[in-house]
Amino acid sequence: MAEQNNNQNNAPQVDISEQARIRREKLADLQSRGRDPFQITKYDVTHHSTDAKAQYEELEKELLGNRAVPDVTGLSEEDARKVISDDYNERRAIMDAHPIQVSLAGRMMFKRVMGKASFCNIQDLKGNIQTYVARDSVGEEDYADFKKSDLGDIYGIKGFVFRTKTGEISVHAETITLLTKSLQVLPEKFHGLTDTDTRYRQRYVDLIMNPEVKDTFIKRSKILKEIRNFLAGRDFMEVETPTLVSNAGGAAARPFETHYNALDEDVKLRISLELYLKRLIVGGLERVYEIGRVYRNEGVDTRHNPEFTLMELYQAYTDYEGMMELTESMFRYLAETVCGTTKITYGGIEIDLGKPFERLTMNDAIKKYAGVDFDTVATDEEAKALAKERGIEFEARHTKGDIVNLFFEEYCEKELIQPTFIMDHPLAISPLTKKKPSDPTKVERFELFINTWEMCNAYSELNDPIDQRERFAQQDANAAAGDDEAQHTDEDFLNALEVGMPPTGGIGYGIDRLVMLLTDSPAIRDVLLFPTMKSLDK
Repeated sequence: MAEQNNNQNNAPQVDISEQARIRREKLADLQSRGRDPFQITKYDVTHHSTDAKAQYEELEKELLGNRAVPDVTGLSEEDARKVISDDYNERRAIMDAHPIQVSLAGRMMFKRVMGKASFCNIQDLKGNIQTYVARDSVGEEDYADFKKSDLGDIYGIKGFVFRTKTGEISVHAETITLLTKSLQVLPEKFHGLTDTDTRYRQRYVDLIMNPEVKDTFIKRSKILKEIRNFLAGRDFMEVETPTLVSNAGGAAARPFETHYNALDEDVKLRISLELYLKRLIVGGLERVYEIGRVYRNEGVDTRHNPEFTLMELYQAYTDYEGMMELTESMFRYLAETVCGTTKITYGGIEIDLGKPFERLTMNDAIKKYAGVDFDTVATDEEAKALAKERGIEFEARHTKGDIVNLFFEEYCEKELIQPTFIMDHPLAISPLTKKKPSDPTKVERFELFINTWEMCNAYSELNDPIDQRERFAQQDANAAAGDDEAQHTDEDFLNALEVGMPPTGGIGYGIDRLVMLLTDSPAIRDVLLFPTMKSLDK
């Protein structure tokens, strides 16, 4: 399964196939004796490992209070051992008079056999716990089978909780049940599973061997839960929209294409959630959001995966200022509820989500970090001349607005560590956004940057169907000129705008990037359970 990890640091060569064969023989023996673990359909679990430990500690406080550890100063070694042993036995007797019965289940990750009694370590969702297995407690046949068990086997344990002489809270097994026989060999414990390619391809093994990975995905689930809680508190309604679409609009990206056999139509996988959610605003659902997968036929790197999770929300009767307030409040809420503090650390850098987020227009950011004032640049030709001067590559079809964006990407993004709203983008790069009344060459749009990353993208949504048709026409022209990320005219969406969409604020968040930030994860693959991987057959 993970053969390459057994070769690190000149570790002894292990014949995995031979070990797997032996495991199958053990399973066949169990089956021949009517003890097939795969015939077991359920097992009642009352506690997880950490819950059992916490309950025992609470009972200790209640029954033992502040009982002091005996003072053995001045005693001989033998007398000291006796005093400590007597104290342990007294404590044990008090606790055993009030037993905590538990039923746990999990994967055996460690085993030490010592004749008539053995210890093993059982790992479950929340952690792990040591288990004491004695022949006289569980019976001869069960104990004999347990001695033959393998790391990775899944056991059910029923018994009572106690603390060993070395101080470790453990379970004294009264019954043990083999629930699943593991037929594969886990990576050996010392080196673990470290090969990143294998970790991503065999995430199920990664989750078993690397507890911090499991913690990341538990935290991801909590982030999604708290996003929903936050939006529910603001009366947002969660909805679902189509994944297969005839027109993949709402973003500048190349879609995946497929064919719908039943309808004999070519369709695309959505690249955005925007246009259908806006249709719902038209229909009178004033606050809607969706958390869903979107698909963009682009490259893979530390922050991009072709299949990723996007959240978009739309709120009637507000604008991009309202979206800024919502975003700042939500990020602060998530930091507090998920991380326990508004000061988080990513890659060793402290990021303060508690302070008011900085606000800069895109032109002001370029002026600050590149020393170029595009408010004084009047024409496309002047903008292109500046780009040539600075060595910034552009295409012949690019306008001043495109050049502004290229300057921002080159000079500004890398400077934006602390939370910063970049506002008022050029009209040319924002085909679905309302123009600023004070300057129609710009739009009411912002992007939030944290740790140099774009975390979200928001607009005062364009609701003028005539203006929208003109901008779609420009996008069609861009597509004809070779822009394979350009959007295309969506007649049904235009019809919806003609029915009438109220003034609306909208925003899209990259959920995976948000999880990376809040879990201090270096790559998007570390927060996707099953990231896109090149086939091993290629």
